Amino acid sequence: MSSNVGRLYQKIESDPSYTKMLFRQALQDPQGALKAICEIGEHLGIPVTPEEVKKYISTLDDSETKQWLIKARGGL
Repeated sequence: MSSNVGRLYQKIESDPSYTKMLFRQALQDPQGALKAICEIGEHLGIPVTPEEVKKYISTLDDSETKQWLIKARGGL
C-alpha cells in the first residue's frame, strides 16, 4: 500500500486546493490534517492509513514538505 501513499501525495501536491486546505488544517489541528489526508485518499480511490502517511512523510527529502511539517508539528 506504500505505492498508494506516493500516488496520493503526488495528487495532493499537484492540486492547490488540497494543499491549501491541508496546510490550514495542519495549523489548526495536526491530527485532523492526517485524518483529512486519509479522507482525500478514500475520495480519490487511493486508500491509505495514518501510519502509512506518517511513514511516507518521514522519508521525504523535500524542503517545502519539511517546512509544512514544522508548522504542523505534533500531528504528523
